[in-house]
Amino acid sequence: MNVKNFLKSISLLEKVLTVLCIVYLVMMVPTPDWFTPYINSPLGLVLLVILVLYLLFYTTPVLGVLSLFVAYELLRRSSVMPIAKVSIENRTPSQAKKDVQLKKMNPHPQTTSLEEEVVHKMAPIGVSESSQYVNSEFKPVAPSLIGASLV
Repeated sequence: MNVKNFLKSISLLEKVLTVLCIVYLVMMVPTPDWFTPYINSPLGLVLLVILVLYLLFYTTPVLGVLSLFVAYELLRRSSVMPIAKVSIENRTPSQAKKDVQLKKMNPHPQTTSLEEEVVHKMAPIGVSESSQYVNSEFKPVAPSLIGASLV
């Protein structure tokens, strides 16, 4: 009895909207190309949020929840990301083409770097002379610190 009374209390417009929402969610209906820019615009997003909030607060709970799912699916199906991804992939050269261009930019690679040359010239290992102890007459003397401040 309670379900029967609930179905009678729903207006015809709400029943039609509920059926349309279910059909849109079940069938994979793509968004028309002419309608996609309107959905992806800031004004379209604001109007979509207002419509969903209206349906949530002023219609049956079933239609309100369905409107959330329909709004999500509408945004997902009208997304333009796959087109952008394809255009980026078409513009990016392959790694083989990049390698050819890099070889043209660096025609003669050096066998030794500047750092390696300096190390071989300045500090050859095993060739330098051994260190020797030298006696000296110099004796360092520290002056007296009487009266000096600690700072």
